[in-house]
Amino acid sequence: MSNLDRQAVPSLCGGRGFVVAEPVRELLSPRRVRLGESTEVRRLLPNLGRRMIGAWAFVDQYGPDDIADEPGMQVPPHPHMGLQTVSWLHEGEVLHRDSTGSLQTIRPRELGLMTSGRAISHSEESPKSHARFLHGAQLWVALPNAHRHTDPKFEHHAELPKVTAAGLDATVLLGALDGTESPGTTYTPIVGADITLTADTEARLPLNPDFEYGVLAMSGEVHVDGVPVLPGSMLYLGCGRTELPLRAASDAGIMLLGGEPFDEELIMWWNFVGRTQAEIEEAREDWMSGTRFGEVRGYDGGPLAAPSLPSVPLKPRGRVR
Repeated sequence: MSNLDRQAVPSLCGGRGFVVAEPVRELLSPRRVRLGESTEVRRLLPNLGRRMIGAWAFVDQYGPDDIADEPGMQVPPHPHMGLQTVSWLHEGEVLHRDSTGSLQTIRPRELGLMTSGRAISHSEESPKSHARFLHGAQLWVALPNAHRHTDPKFEHHAELPKVTAAGLDATVLLGALDGTESPGTTYTPIVGADITLTADTEARLPLNPDFEYGVLAMSGEVHVDGVPVLPGSMLYLGCGRTELPLRAASDAGIMLLGGEPFDEELIMWWNFVGRTQAEIEEAREDWMSGTRFGEVRGYDGGPLAAPSLPSVPLKPRGRVR
């Protein structure tokens, strides 16, 4: 998914300077952003109070939206570099096309994982004949320096491993949870899991104390370490936890996101993750001139134009508030 904000501003991310090295309970509120004509997203990362969680650098949550008489998601071809995109649905379908030639319909609780590496472009759209509701999340993972120039590729995993307990069902989309590992390719120590809870369930999730974590609420009401977290919000949890208490006040769905704090300082501007202003400027020029990022074939419409670069210099920094 693209960042469609026409007033794109740089996000200065990474580094361990602002990592919370102990358990905390920091509730993050979303910023509402229009995505096309009929989709509004709630942006949780980057956030005024928190830029990254592990290598997770961008989180949009959307829906449930009634798109029975709407076109639904319509994101024209746009570029990415230096990151992975994760498409995750609870309801609806999204048709993915990219410049490697991939064409794939992604359905609920199937993993669509695109590694941009040095350069890729893609589009996302609701199929012309689509389900009534659209509900899901789009997430980005920053690639470390050693892998950020890798070849682009797309993975689709329709079957993912699960962790189950009384009243709890967890699908592991990236990394590992409680010894269960996703087939999705990762480049840093990371975890992403989609968790459903039935009403009145109380459970404790095993965690890695070296990871920092956040919980994104998707539906219902769940109390995370005693804090009620409602849909469209995220609770940042810090590091140093070996387990996480959960209590469902209703049937509920959450996403657990975590990983080792990202050491490297980076710049995230529009749909690019880089390390220097020169890299960002070069990527923008390559996209606007039609080089490097390839071509998305079959989308009914033209590509997105890049916004103008800000007048202030882009500098990589650590985790800032």
